[in-house]
Amino acid sequence: MSYAAYAICLKGIIWREGLRFLHQRERFVSALVRPLVWLFIFAAGFRQVLGISIIPPYETYILYEVYITPGLLAMIQLFNGMQSSLSMVYDREMGNMRVLLLSPFPRWFLLLGKLIAGTLVSVLQCYAYLLIAYFWEIEPPPLGYLTVLPALLLVGLMLGSLGMLLSSLIKQLENFAGVMNFVIFPMFFASSALYPLWRVREGSPWLYYVCQVNPFTHAVELIRFALYTQFNPLAFAVVFGCTAVFMLGALVAYDPSRGLMALRGAPGAAA
Repeated sequence: MSYAAYAICLKGIIWREGLRFLHQRERFVSALVRPLVWLFIFAAGFRQVLGISIIPPYETYILYEVYITPGLLAMIQLFNGMQSSLSMVYDREMGNMRVLLLSPFPRWFLLLGKLIAGTLVSVLQCYAYLLIAYFWEIEPPPLGYLTVLPALLLVGLMLGSLGMLLSSLIKQLENFAGVMNFVIFPMFFASSALYPLWRVREGSPWLYYVCQVNPFTHAVELIRFALYTQFNPLAFAVVFGCTAVFMLGALVAYDPSRGLMALRGAPGAAA
């Protein structure tokens, strides 16, 4: 098939995901409610308790709500990645995934297209949050709104790939709550999203090392530095490497001949 056919297919997948997002307005609202609760309520309460010293990439003392903004952006993408995995489980149970995977296009291209579509949706949600945060006096450098875009795209791909990999392990929609409890919340709270790691090390050294090996910590730091027009090479390397591993794992898991879908005899495996 020609490159034009691939482009049309990719456009169709992105368009379908965009329409689903527009029709599910509660999904957009819930994606913003979670970080805004932390910004408007928790940040106000913790402002005096968690003072933030001068740490990179900040050049002066900052308020707590300024510190947690990159972590809340990553949280939006984390929950969006899990929502995408939930939609894949739903499509698999309803038979929609069978129609998609019966397409003459390669399976890896179809999964990659769905991953890109979900990432673009999460980036739009992040910029909607930044717009609201601007009126809360969270004002990164004007150029930071542009330099953070590649970081958001890469982080969105990493978390979307993780969600896609997890979706191959979830047999039923009812099991999604377990993923929320054992994957999303530990990743979010055991990171630098809500508190700097030097404070974590003072309170619990072992938790500090857990945070250090958590890919979500490096996703937050990549967004944090990019939002202030700086580059964190370690965070980029970790996020890029995890993206490649999660994406490869998802492609193998959805391979009908050797993946987890075949072992479990899921509906999409027969395609």
